[in-house]
Amino acid sequence: MPQRLTVAVSQSHTLPTTSATLAALASTTQEAARQGVDLLLFPEAYLGGYPRTCNFGAAVGSRSGEGREQFLQYFHSAVDLGDTPRGAGHAWVERKLEVAEGKEHRGDGTREVLERVAAETGVFLVVGIVERAGGSLYCAAVYVCPRKGCLGKRRKVMPTGSERIVWAQGSPSTLKAVTTTIKGVKLTLAAAICWENYMPLLRYALYSQNVNLYLAPTADSRDTWLPLMRTAAYEGRAYVLSANQCVRRKHLPSWIRNSASEKAGSSSGSNVIPKSEEASVNAKAKEPQEVKISALDHGDVPKTPEPTPIDKAHGIVSPSPLHIGSTVSDMDSRTNSPVKQRKDRRRSSNLMPMPDNHFLALPGDSAVNEAENESNAGPKSPADDKDNELLCRGGSCIIGPTGELLQGPLWDVEDGGLLIARDIDFEDCERGRLDLDVAGSYSRNDAFELRVAGLDLDPPP
Repeated sequence: MPQRLTVAVSQSHTLPTTSATLAALASTTQEAARQGVDLLLFPEAYLGGYPRTCNFGAAVGSRSGEGREQFLQYFHSAVDLGDTPRGAGHAWVERKLEVAEGKEHRGDGTREVLERVAAETGVFLVVGIVERAGGSLYCAAVYVCPRKGCLGKRRKVMPTGSERIVWAQGSPSTLKAVTTTIKGVKLTLAAAICWENYMPLLRYALYSQNVNLYLAPTADSRDTWLPLMRTAAYEGRAYVLSANQCVRRKHLPSWIRNSASEKAGSSSGSNVIPKSEEASVNAKAKEPQEVKISALDHGDVPKTPEPTPIDKAHGIVSPSPLHIGSTVSDMDSRTNSPVKQRKDRRRSSNLMPMPDNHFLALPGDSAVNEAENESNAGPKSPADDKDNELLCRGGSCIIGPTGELLQGPLWDVEDGGLLIARDIDFEDCERGRLDLDVAGSYSRNDAFELRVAGLDLDPPP
C-alpha cells in the first residue's frame, strides 16, 4: 500500500516582533492546512531572526559598546522555550522541569503557541528558532506534533563564521531523530541546520537513524546549496525539505539598519549582492519570474543553467511562470505522459500547478502585482534603493529520495510562499535502498564506525 503524504516548505521572512511572526506562522499554517499539507517546514531562525549583515561590533581583540547593545536587542528578540542551557532533552519534552511559582509553564509561551497552531490545523510543524536559555542563544529547530505537542528540539552544534559570536554550540545529543505517524505513514525525521549539512559525519549520524524525512532549514542561498540538498537526498535515500528566507534590507530589524556601521555603508560580515548585479536582479523581478534549477551566490551571480531532465517520473523540470492563472502542462507521474493543458481554476487560493501534480502556493494578488505597481510609482530615492537591496533570494526546495528535484528552488518570493509536494510516496525511500543504504548494506560497518557523544545512532523504534 503506497505511503503517501503532502509536505511543504514556507519561504517566510521574520517580522519585526515575535508576536507578529507567530501570527504570520499561524496564517501560513492555516493556508497549508487548507491545501491539504500534512507537514510544514519553516526556515532557520524564523522565530528570533537571522541577524544578517550585523557584526555586533566585534573584531579580534575588541568588542564595541554599540555591538553589546545590538546583542541585547537580539537577546530580547529570541524566544524562551523553557529549556536549560545544557538542554534537558526528554525532561523538557515531557514537561518535567520545575515551573516557577505562580506560572503555568516554563518559558515565554512560544512553545504553547506553536503547539496550539499545530493542534488547531492538524499540520505537523518544524520551525527554525533562535532560543535563549540562561545567558546564551542557540540556533535550534523544534518538532511540533498536532496530537502530542513538541516531540523534540535540537540545537545547532556548529554555528558558521560570525554566527559564533552570538550563538552557542548545541549538544550533539540533540541530533536524535524523532518518529511520528501521519495518516498511517511512519516518519523518522531529523534536521541538519544550514552548514551542518556540510559536515559529512553529522549527515551520516542522521542516515544511521534510518531517517526518511531529512529537514534542512537554512540561511544559505548560494549556488552550492541545491547540489548539496540533492546529495543528501541521494545519499540518505530520504525526502529532503529545505526552507530559506527571502530577505531585503528593509526586512532587517531597526537595531541593525540604524547602526553606525550600516549608516556608514559598511557591510562587514555580510555577503550581499553587489549594487550593479542587484539592480539587474531587481529589474528582472518586475518581469514574470521563473523557477529555475540554479541558485544565486550572495557575492557572485552565476549564469543560470538550462533546465535539465531530472527523472522520468517527474518529467523535465522546466521554468514555470510565477503568475496566477497561467496555462501549464503537467506530467502524469504514473504514465509519464503530459496532462492536457488547462487553465488554473484556483485563482482564489493562489495555487500554481507544477510538474507531477505538485503546486506552488503564492501570496495574494497584491503581492503578485507588487512589482508592476512599483514600476509605476515614479523615481526612487537612494534610501529606497538601499531598503530594497536584496540580501538573500531564498531558494527553498523539495528533493526526492533519488536526488530528483520535486519543487523549487523558489527565488524572490518574500511573503510566505508555499512550495507544496503532493502525494509523495515514502516507500520510494525503501525502493532506493535496493542499491544504496549508506548506514547499512553499503556501510562496511565491520571496518568503519562512527560514535557521537550522547547519541544512540541505532534507528528509533
